[in-house]
Amino acid sequence: MAKAIRFREIGGPEVLTLETVDLPDLGPGDVLLRQTAVGVNYIDTYQRSGLYALPLPSGLGLEAAGVVEAVGPGVSLVAVGQRVCYGTGPLGAYADRRVMAENTLLAIPDTITDSQAAGMMLRGMTVRYLIRQTFPVQAGMTVLLHAAAGGVGLIACQWLKHLGVTTIGTVGSDEKAALARAHGCSHVINYSTENFVERVREITGGQGVPVVYDGVGAAVFEGSLDCLQRRGMMVTFGNASGPVPPIAPALLSQKGSLFLTRPTLAHYTADRRELVDTANDLFAVVGNGAVKIDIGQSYALADAVKAHQDLAGRRTTGSTVLIP
Repeated sequence: MAKAIRFREIGGPEVLTLETVDLPDLGPGDVLLRQTAVGVNYIDTYQRSGLYALPLPSGLGLEAAGVVEAVGPGVSLVAVGQRVCYGTGPLGAYADRRVMAENTLLAIPDTITDSQAAGMMLRGMTVRYLIRQTFPVQAGMTVLLHAAAGGVGLIACQWLKHLGVTTIGTVGSDEKAALARAHGCSHVINYSTENFVERVREITGGQGVPVVYDGVGAAVFEGSLDCLQRRGMMVTFGNASGPVPPIAPALLSQKGSLFLTRPTLAHYTADRRELVDTANDLFAVVGNGAVKIDIGQSYALADAVKAHQDLAGRRTTGSTVLIP
């Protein structure tokens, strides 16, 4: 048996309930995991609200850390007693125990705590594919990063600085501006009081940036296109303010033969080798101190409703974890 968060209808945070659920028997390649920390992410709110449709009833959550309690036949990648984590699902991480396929699990290095692992895998691997694969940055570049004080943003600011990249970050308050600066963001724009398009043009001497990394969505999308250089790339990877509306392809031509992509982590970690390579790059920059993982807030598993309320209300900074 396990305690797990479930929801039976789409809606606000109040649809989340803590239930007792049966765990399946361990089959070949299966692992029983006792979870010690669970990551909370914006995608969880999209699934709960129906923006990303799921068959109901459903569990929630894509990342967690814990200890292997038992293994099924043929398991060779992990061992009983080992600390492991995952960051790409499957759905159902909001639980104290669960059965996972061994090829989804990654050994946690000794330099990283369980809470850090649970709060960084989805976000950190997202940053890795964004800045190393979707648009591979180079030292000396200047880029625009929205939501620079969020979970993805704080990791990205540090990693980009480590790579010699100048980051222009947007935030929604002076407090978050200070947080972004403390994590390596060179120029911070408070879009609640400043026109971020004008400021980006001012900072770059009118040239714009070669890439925009945007996890905010609708509220900043059109302005972001105006921040790009000729043949620049708009990378929209999240919908914190709502989904980006449809656009005519001709608009990209009119604004400078721009590129537009809507990537997702699953397509960059589709096989075991990709997953391990992505995670190892993340473990390396965290392990050597280039990227520090901030757990901004922790909640009991039973308080998942409060966690979602705070996330939706933009009252969180850094990573958020549930403690079973």
